[in-house]
Amino acid sequence: MHVVLSGYYGFDNVGDEAILFSIIRAMRKIQNEIEITVLSNNPESTMETYDVNAVNRWNLKEISTVIKKADGLISGGGSLLQDETGLKSIPYYTGIIKIAKWYKKPVFIYAQGMGPFKHRISKWIVKTTLNKVNQITVRDSSSKSLLEKIGVKKTTTILPDPVIGLDGSSFKNNWIQSQQIRNPFITVSVRDWPTAMPFKEKIASCLDQLVRNGNSIVFVPMHGKHDEIASKETADLMTERSIIAPYDASIEEKISIIGHSNLLIGMRLHSLIFSSINYTPFVAISYDPKIDAFASIYEQSVVGHVEKDDWDDKKLLDLVNRSLSYGVAKQDILKNKVRKNQKEALDTPRLAFKLFSTDITGNE
Repeated sequence: MHVVLSGYYGFDNVGDEAILFSIIRAMRKIQNEIEITVLSNNPESTMETYDVNAVNRWNLKEISTVIKKADGLISGGGSLLQDETGLKSIPYYTGIIKIAKWYKKPVFIYAQGMGPFKHRISKWIVKTTLNKVNQITVRDSSSKSLLEKIGVKKTTTILPDPVIGLDGSSFKNNWIQSQQIRNPFITVSVRDWPTAMPFKEKIASCLDQLVRNGNSIVFVPMHGKHDEIASKETADLMTERSIIAPYDASIEEKISIIGHSNLLIGMRLHSLIFSSINYTPFVAISYDPKIDAFASIYEQSVVGHVEKDDWDDKKLLDLVNRSLSYGVAKQDILKNKVRKNQKEALDTPRLAFKLFSTDITGNE
């Protein structure tokens, strides 16, 4: 079987690369000999990192050729169909889906997070495209409700983000040991975001107090140099010492670093997921509905939104201290929910295999 994967791959975003890593690992767990071609912004790096085929995601001729030869297209995971970060994402990803439908190839939407959709044209494009795909799986109930609201009639199944399927305890790193951190430490994932609210100042003030209370602070950049810059900007606002993990550390290393911490303060969704698969409690800072949705599923705290003046350093500190004081209780909540969802995460590739093993007419 030959499957094409379309997503935000090859951009050095650890969250999306973790999705790709997880999907490939899950599919090979079911069928070791599967042939996988990834549409990537950096095909050479993707091929070397994941031992797959890859083509340039911007080369329509290459994309068309590989989809024509494939048994099916997987779109996802991640938040591909949204117009929060610009108007190009939805036309691009739905365009790839339309190429597959042109060649009468089955299309599987893989545990995506949907929206937000700020523009009427975005809703129309998503609705008309998804009503023609073969199967839709989304990662949370908010995404399912949003699709129903805009008029998607296809049955939508809720399944966990693919990264939840990973076993956090299986990953190691040497970097933490090399830092000789003597105190318990808290990891921090911060990203840049256009807002008039001084959210980095609030985070920095909270982190200073946490250091004074006997904790060390380790920033974990999730999107390469972009998040390294945001981490440095936040660290520079602190008066106390902090450490920034290497921006180019591997997925496995970043999962392990977060797993060794007592708690994560996180903006990036996949920092929250890395925390969860290690049963490490987190306090989220929201910039997108997907953050609130994930925190709700795993019963963890959201301090507020980066664009709203509904939180400050004291509220963040209070939530962190409360989560730390709950200790084992918070870990047990995560453990019970994650273990259940880790089993369900394998249902997604099984559904995709079942679809791609059956042609459009229903014949095996």
